[in-house]
Amino acid sequence: MQPFDLTFNNVDYAVFPEGDETYTIYKDGKEYLQIQKDDGEQWIKFDKETGTPVFEPDEEVNALGKLIAAYKEEPEEEDEDNEEEF
Repeated sequence: MQPFDLTFNNVDYAVFPEGDETYTIYKDGKEYLQIQKDDGEQWIKFDKETGTPVFEPDEEVNALGKLIAAYKEEPEEEDEDNEEEF
């Protein structure tokens, strides 16, 4: 999966998939946080200093996670267009 952009609360984020349901999020051109899908609809973030999971609820992290999940479910129209050209 290629990096993609999301907007939440009028803030633009760049999302870089790292594999295993883990994503690095950039905000204002700087690395902002790393999140991973947890059980159910919950998402967890990782501590910037230690890289360990932080299990306390975070509204922004869950909102970004839901946007990522929705983005992954949408068919990528660009790929369909490229297939027609071959």
